Order: sequence, then structure tokens, then C-alpha cells
Amino acid sequence: MQKPIQSSGERAYDILRTEKANPLDAIFAPKSVAVIGASEKAGSVGRTLLWNLISNPFGGTVFPVNPKRHSILGIKAYPTIFDVPELVDLAVIATPAPTVPGIIAECVDTGIKGAIILSAGFKEAGAEGIALEQQILEQAHRGKMRIIGPNCLGVMSPRTGLNATFASTMARPGNVGFISQSGALCTAILDWSFRENVGFSAFVSLGSMLDVGWGDLIYYLGDDPHTKSIVIYMESIGNARSFLSAAREVALTKPIIVIKAGRTEAAAKAAASHTGALTGSDEVLDAAFRRCGVLRVNSISDLFDMAEVLAKQPRPKGPRLTILTNAGGPGVLATDALIAAGGEVAPISEETSASLNQLLPAHWSHGNPIDILGDADPQRYTKALEIAVKDPNSDGLLVILTPQAMTDPTQTAEQLKPYAQIAGKPILASWMGGADIAAGEMILNRNHIPTYPYPDTAARIFSYMWQSSYNLRGIYETPVMPVFDSASGIPDRNCVEKIIQIARQAGRTILTEFESKQILAAYGIPVVATCVSKSEDEAVQCAETIGYPVALKLFSEIITHKTDVGGVQLNLKDAEAVRHAYNAIKLSLHDKLQHDPHYSLLSTQHSALFLGVTVQPMVKMAGYELIIGSSLDAQFGPVLLFGTGGQLVEIFHDRAIALPPLNTTLARRIMEQTQIYKALKGVRGRKSVDMDALEQLMVVFSQLVVEQRWIKEIDINPLLASSEQLIALDARIILHEPDVEEDQLPKLAIRPYPTKYVSKWTMKDGTPVTIRPIRPEDEPLMVQFHKTLSEQSVYFRYFHLIKLQSRVAHERLTRICFIDYDREIALVVEYQNPETQTREILAVGRLSKIHGTNEAEFAIVVCDRSQCQGIGTELLQRLLQVSRDEQLSTITADILVDNYAMQKVCEKLGFHIERTDDPTVVKAEIDIKTFHPEN
Repeated sequence: MQKPIQSSGERAYDILRTEKANPLDAIFAPKSVAVIGASEKAGSVGRTLLWNLISNPFGGTVFPVNPKRHSILGIKAYPTIFDVPELVDLAVIATPAPTVPGIIAECVDTGIKGAIILSAGFKEAGAEGIALEQQILEQAHRGKMRIIGPNCLGVMSPRTGLNATFASTMARPGNVGFISQSGALCTAILDWSFRENVGFSAFVSLGSMLDVGWGDLIYYLGDDPHTKSIVIYMESIGNARSFLSAAREVALTKPIIVIKAGRTEAAAKAAASHTGALTGSDEVLDAAFRRCGVLRVNSISDLFDMAEVLAKQPRPKGPRLTILTNAGGPGVLATDALIAAGGEVAPISEETSASLNQLLPAHWSHGNPIDILGDADPQRYTKALEIAVKDPNSDGLLVILTPQAMTDPTQTAEQLKPYAQIAGKPILASWMGGADIAAGEMILNRNHIPTYPYPDTAARIFSYMWQSSYNLRGIYETPVMPVFDSASGIPDRNCVEKIIQIARQAGRTILTEFESKQILAAYGIPVVATCVSKSEDEAVQCAETIGYPVALKLFSEIITHKTDVGGVQLNLKDAEAVRHAYNAIKLSLHDKLQHDPHYSLLSTQHSALFLGVTVQPMVKMAGYELIIGSSLDAQFGPVLLFGTGGQLVEIFHDRAIALPPLNTTLARRIMEQTQIYKALKGVRGRKSVDMDALEQLMVVFSQLVVEQRWIKEIDINPLLASSEQLIALDARIILHEPDVEEDQLPKLAIRPYPTKYVSKWTMKDGTPVTIRPIRPEDEPLMVQFHKTLSEQSVYFRYFHLIKLQSRVAHERLTRICFIDYDREIALVVEYQNPETQTREILAVGRLSKIHGTNEAEFAIVVCDRSQCQGIGTELLQRLLQVSRDEQLSTITADILVDNYAMQKVCEKLGFHIERTDDPTVVKAEIDIKTFHPEN
């Protein structure tokens, strides 16, 4: 049998994974620490820091550094870092800001790989502080040093005993990784954690995030086996792409809960477009969190409550909660809180109701909340719970107990213990009262049933759990392949580029309605027929060609909101009406220029204000007016908007926001968050809008925004949607200013599909194929691909056999297909049968960056029947070219020692092959600088 061409090196979802040292280990798991600025002065940061390190043994050595003292706290001190007799892993710096760049330079010279800068006085102090930060970064990059801070509290690793902070106490060890930008909040959280008995796997104060940011720490804690959940106090997002990339990957296995300060809309409104007026930076942040599976909460208690409940209970599959209570009032409170937080009361099925009728007294509530009455004993509670939990309409249960004469809180809790993990539904409890319920509350908590003193809190926590499920489900769902009519030349990018360049060369930033619609049409978005007329006679001629009734709209290179200046005339039924409308638009604009201060400022550009009118047919179909748009956010770049459109769009404020690029799943998600979505699916006898077509249109619109980076703002308002068709009645596009250079254009927060890596190629036997990056829509093709692999192919790829059922599991293939192109690139070799037009994948090559480094691992697997066709060599060569484009330094792979074919391919392309500690495995490695593509 021919040796297949494979290698190992995918991501965490693979069974075998090479352990790699993370640069942040120098900070979180140092073997030696230098305290630079250590002091004997009572109450000083340097003294508190040194005392914390030596009084909480972490298994390493501490070296005080102070040029003025021989010893500090009884420990020998050293004048400089050069005088320390051993290699130091971590330097913790507590000296005045101006001294820090020089200290960092000395640390780099001695080989220190990690530093925590506690000192303040940097960018928060103004220009001088910013200059100091730049000097620090230059020195750190020279030695590949990672830095936390400056202006931070420090870092604790409670499980190992490391306390590199100047906090007054050490955090309890536990399973929560806590990251905060606020040092003051850290100390408050620390005090709170002792009262609430919350423990931490890591406790990190980030400070100014000069170097180490959210993404670095999320990846690090994601790989940490002791961290079960990550909670974050955030003041600013920093590197948005890094955060989103890390959070999306880690949130699939560990919950990430964020509290973000500042919900007010701080971003300036963009008055030139409806979309700009409707999007605020905080709403965009919410959309970003949804996109990567992060849960946002509003209070510190919710932050840790969610960390606890998501570690103890399964996430609900839907928003419907069943409430079981022995008192009506608490049940009503829970219901109000549930609905206010976006949850739903689960309807009780007929079967459930019949079973409860047989169990409960006649006066039970006969609905949800299920009031089992105040005399309920433990047996009534458990039997009612057994019935309610089986109801298919319910996604979770909340059990409320108020101490009454017949109530036994402790015994009821004992009876509920077996239901801690039942039917994949979360079970929450609210034991209300004081000392009488304490024992029962403790029993429930010890058995992984979270308890809350108030039922409204528990209901809100359930809604948060559903939000978390909803966010993650968007990552797991397999989208549908978007439809493009390549035969008709759609999208016509050349047409769009020409329109934009003509406008830019003329110094214009606003495209006319006609130009805007041409761009939409170039991407296959249906637009209403539009005829430009520069005189009354031309308008009449256009109207008669189109057919009455028609609409006339102002044709201008300056004004975007035509209705604001009386620039729209509708339902014109004859030539006379068209002539009258033409002059009415012209007169109305003239009146605005004369009397409205806002428009009078434009009078100097009169020649561009009125260029005539556009004539369009009146669309004779009933439908819904929608708005689809995109504008810029200061933190996340281009963002998308969908909602109820028309003239009152800013009044209704029914809209949702998402980050591009979209696929069909994400397109549906943004629509689901609006009120109009329910109507679009059909109400009161009206047919549903073609939702599949609307999803496709959203995906195409997203692609337009992603590809046409010169577009600053764009909206379609209205997009008329009915069961028969979708059609853009009006469009508005604003370009970036003429003085903006291409390298200054805003970047997307999420890297789009890398089309530059798509190209045709021919196998040795002459078979034409396409090599392209993998897409989320490829999951069905990947299922078929795995069916073509022999046991030997699987063994060479994964180093042991994995059953087909495991390899094609939806959760696994989702992670393989729906990748972050900023973190990894997977190239597939696709063959399309010319007769049947069916597609299949013949091979996959994957390049994955290693967290915290500038290195990557590669993996290649080729289906058995396509081996020996040069595919392995071609894929590896392309992955090396990707590595060069991404400015990576080193590429490695572990290869089974008897996989000679893969080793031969690596050697051919310049890899160095060496033995490892495992006699069955060799390591292939190449310095990208030495790679030279074959001609």
C-alpha cells in the first residue's frame, strides 16, 4: 500500500497535540523572580510586593534589586539585575516611570522573558508617558519579552502560590480565571471573593495593556487545565481582532463572561447616513461579544454567578423556563424578571398538565409558574419536578421554596439532589429565607444545583444562560453555501472599482443614487429600474418608457437624504404630473438653500446640488420596508445593520448590528434580533418573505462591504421585501475622503475569507482542481472526505485510529471548517465533477499558529485515491507561502517515523528532520527565511 502524505499538528480538538511552552509561562509559572524597586519602606509598593512573594511560597527564588541596600526584609539584595547570580524568569518592576525603559533594556540583556510593570506615569500622564511606553516596547521586542502593565496591580497564581502584586491578601485557589483592567476593582473583587468563597486559577490586573492584551490571556487561560471559566472586567477592547479571535476559540470549551464599563454611546453619530445614526459603539461591542460566544452581564455578582452556574449546569437549548414554587408571589416575580431579561415562560403541555392534576391539590395554579401550594412536602416537590422536567416545551427549571408551616427546606433539598444533572436541562433553585433554609441551600450547592436568595435573580441567571447558548450556537451551526451567478459575471468588481475611482478622482465622497444602485446591481442585489433625467422632457420620456405610475427623486452629488429637502415625488400618473413634480423638487431645494441654515452652507456647490431627477417605476407589491446598511465603528471598523426601514427608521429604532463577514447562519442571527423578523416569517395570513433569499442577500451585502474598502458608509433604505421578491428602492453610498490612502483604510475586526489563496491547479494525472481556504459551508464535504480515508491514512494523520463517527462529529467539524483566518489557514483541494457538477474535497492542508509565539504547525491529509499526484507537495509549498505572507518565523510538524513520504516532501522543500524524545516520532522544522518557492 502506498504511504499516504500526512502529518500531525491541528488544534486542541485533535486527540494528539504537541505540548508547547507558552511565553507567558515566565509570568505565571516562574522559577525565579526579581523585584526591581524592592524596599524596606513601610507601606511602599516595593515592600508590599516583596513581602507577598516571600510570604506565599511559589516554589521559586526571589531576588530583591535595589542599588541602595545590601538586604531587604532579611534577604540579600543586588544593586542591578546584572548582579543577580541566577537566570531570572520574571522581573516585577516598581520604580519611577522614567527609569523603566532602561530597566527593561537591562532585563532583556540578561535574558529575562517576562516582566510586570506596576509603575504608573505612562500614557495616562500624557505625551511623555507615551514616549516612555514606546521605548519600553522597542527594548522588549528586541528580546521577545512579554510585559503585563504598566500601571497595574500585578498577577496572582493562587494554585501555585505566586503573588506578584501589592494587594493586601492572596486570592483563594479555585477554577475561575479573572482578568481586570482596573487595579482598584481587583482589590474590591478580592475582598468580595472571600465573603462569597470564590476561588481563582489566575487573578490578573492588565493595566494599560502595553504588550500583553485580552487575546494573549484568553488563549493562556484557555489552555490552562485548572481554569474552568474566564471572567473579565473590561474598560476598553484594545486590539479588537486579537480579542475576538481568542474569545471565539476558547468560548467553545470554557465560558467567558464580561462586564464592560460604560454603556453610553460615546461614538460620534454619523449624520450622513441612516446607518451611522443608528449604530453606537456599545451596541457594536454587544454584537462583537455575540459573534465570538462571549456573555456580557451588568453586575459583578452576575459575573461570578454565571461563572459558577455554567460550570455546574448544562446550558439550556432554548429560552423557555418552567417555574416550580410553593408560593404565588415569588413565582410572579420570577416570571417578570424572566421576560424582562429576554426569556420565556414555558407552556405546559396537555400531558404534563394531566399528570400534575393527578398529583397536586385541585387548587394548584394550572399553569406556569406551577404553584404546588404552601403545604407542599418534599415528596410533592420531587414528584412535581419529575413531571415538569419531562415536558418537551421546557428548556430549564427553577425551583422556588419559601419556608411555611408544612415546609421542610432541608429534606426537600435532599430529595432534589438526584436531579442536579437531568435530561440535559439546567436546574436552578431559590431557597428564600434566613437560617431555616441555610442547611438546604448548602446541600443543593454541594450537589451542583446553584441557589439564589431571590427568585428574580435566578430567573435572570437562566436568561443569561440562554444568551450564552444562543451566542455559541451561532458558532456551531452549519451555514448554507451562498449562491453567486458566476456565468453572468456577478459580482462585477471591475464595474464597482470604476464607479468608485471616477468619484474619487472628481473629489467626491457621496455617490449618486444611480451610482449606488449600479454598485448593488454589480453584486447581484436586485434594484428598481432607474433612469437619470436632466430636464423635464427627459423625465417625461423616461416615465413613458418605464410606464406609469412613476416616482421622481432628486439627482444630486451632495444631498443624500432626499426626503428632507422635498426631493421625492411619488405615484405620478401622467406626463403633466411628472413635469409638475420635476419643478416642485427643484423649487423645494431652492427654498431650502435660501431659508435653512444647514442647507444654505451648501449653496456654493449649487451646480452639484441639482443635476436633475431619477425616474423609477412605482413598485406595485405589498411588502415590508427594511434597512440594510454599514458604517464605521472606532473600535471594530465596518459594522452591519439590519432592521425596519422607511422614512421613520430612526423613530422605530428596530434594528440589530453584526460584524462582517456574514454567512447564512450569521445573517439569520442578525435578523432574529429584530421585531420585524416575526412579521417577515408571516403573520395574520400574510405569506412569509423568502427568508432564504433574504439571508443570501445579507451575505452578498456583507461581501460587498468586506471587499469594497473605499466605501465608508452604505445603506439600502428601503429594501422592499415580500413573498415574491426583494428589491432595493433606494441606496446611499459614502466614500472615504480623497486624502485617505489605501493603507489608512479601516480594517475589519474579523478577518474575511482570504480570496488571494484561491487558485486553479492541475494534478499529475491532468485532473483540474481548485485549491482554496476552507469555509464553514464545507462541513458536508468534509464528512464525505473522511469517508474516503483508509485506516492507515487516519493513523498517519492522528498517530492512532479514530472512528469515523468521531471524526465527522458536528462539533468537531464545525471547529475545523469555521476557522479564524487570523489564527490559521486550512487549504482544501476541491474537485468538481464536470458531468454531475457535484463537488468533493480531495485533501486538506492546515497551518495553525502556536499561541503566544510567531511559529506555526502544519498538517496535511490526502484521500487515498488521490495520493502520488503531487498534492502533498503543492499544499505544503502553499502553506509555506502563507507563512511568509503572515510573517511567521518557524514552521514545524511532528511526523511518524515510518511516514517516509511526508518526510521526503518536507526535505524536498527545505525542512530539517530530527529525532525527538519519542522514538516513533520525528520533528520537521523550517526557518521561513530560508524558504524559496519553486518556480
